Amino acid sequence: MKANEQNANAQMAGLSCSSCGVKACRTAEKDRYPAFCPTAGLDPAIMEEVLSIYKDDPVVREISVKSACIESEYYCRLTRVEETIEFIERMGYRKIGIATCVGLLPEAAVFSRILAARNIDHYVVCCKVGAFDKTETVGVPPEKKLNGGCGHESMCNPVLQAKILEEKGCDFNILIGLCVGHDTLFLRTTDTPATVLIVKDRVLGHNPVQALYMAGGSYSRFKKEMGLL
Repeated sequence: MKANEQNANAQMAGLSCSSCGVKACRTAEKDRYPAFCPTAGLDPAIMEEVLSIYKDDPVVREISVKSACIESEYYCRLTRVEETIEFIERMGYRKIGIATCVGLLPEAAVFSRILAARNIDHYVVCCKVGAFDKTETVGVPPEKKLNGGCGHESMCNPVLQAKILEEKGCDFNILIGLCVGHDTLFLRTTDTPATVLIVKDRVLGHNPVQALYMAGGSYSRFKKEMGLL
């Protein structure tokens, strides 16, 4: 019996929200929470701490209310671009910073034109700003440059992007296509509220969720990991 309990506990420890088929947290049906549900097992002290943030931090409260209202009013009706603009206008942000991949400057330019048409002040900075060499700055081996063995090759510079947008007085930042990891560094550096408009995925036309939709499909690279081969 003890061994069975240990096995059950070990299995339970590996479960999380992705294992849930109930989703009772959406309607607070407490009697239907699975045993592994983090809501059911939440430390009351953490609950009180989080509730106080929502109630007492005016920025957190305003963002929560206005984003929820946009969700309610426009659910499945607005594109991400439209929702982002609606959020900017409702929050009253004065200047928008756009941190873009140099390879997505055409997309950033279109978005810039849309913002300008709405009289929304903004500033765009691309990832190669500063022209720091990858090898000299962070020690990337020359053979690991995209053009392996070449001379100067500018690194992506999300730290400088964040600093420039801060210097420009931007009070809301938007990421367009920064690489995995470079987006991490941008968000780690900035204290300014931010959102992501485009997630880079060159293989799937910047639509990374398609890899999940097709995970069990004929051409999936995940079939072996998922035990489907």
